[in-house]
Amino acid sequence: MAAAADRTIPDVVGPNLLVLFSGINPGLYSAATGHHFARPGNRFWPALHGSGFTGRQLHPSEQDLLPALGLGITNVVSRATARADELSPDEFVTGGTRLAERVALIRPRYLAVLGVTAYRAAFGHPKAKIGPQPDQISGVPVWVLPNPSGLNAHFQLPALTAEFAALRTAATTPH
Repeated sequence: MAAAADRTIPDVVGPNLLVLFSGINPGLYSAATGHHFARPGNRFWPALHGSGFTGRQLHPSEQDLLPALGLGITNVVSRATARADELSPDEFVTGGTRLAERVALIRPRYLAVLGVTAYRAAFGHPKAKIGPQPDQISGVPVWVLPNPSGLNAHFQLPALTAEFAALRTAATTPH
């Protein structure tokens, strides 16, 4: 796994995305496999399915099916690390700028940042909470979701799934 340190994973995107999910940064397991949220125990894929975004639970290797469902994946910081706390404050700020540029190009209906601490650091909103944000990024509404990593013990799968479901409801409600 150490060989995967500092690797990047390509974004999974397409036209007319309902939601662009942004992880904090790839973990070493994801970087080694080339698939987002790939580590066993990561709850992204179960929460995505349980919330109704997908008709069945997808395996990380099926990530390329997401754009046809109106979903995409990117990261705030592209560099892979063993833990998000290995990232510097400057990396978050630079990553936030790059994420805003990607959002301006992709134009999803919603940007979902997976991790309130990452959102706070990348976009300078120290009091942000889980849920819809009052600010937009590149003209796109932002929703902060809990980090689905198995290391995030604050949110168990049912609570995580409920947060994903609230976003799904908002994203699929006609404006």
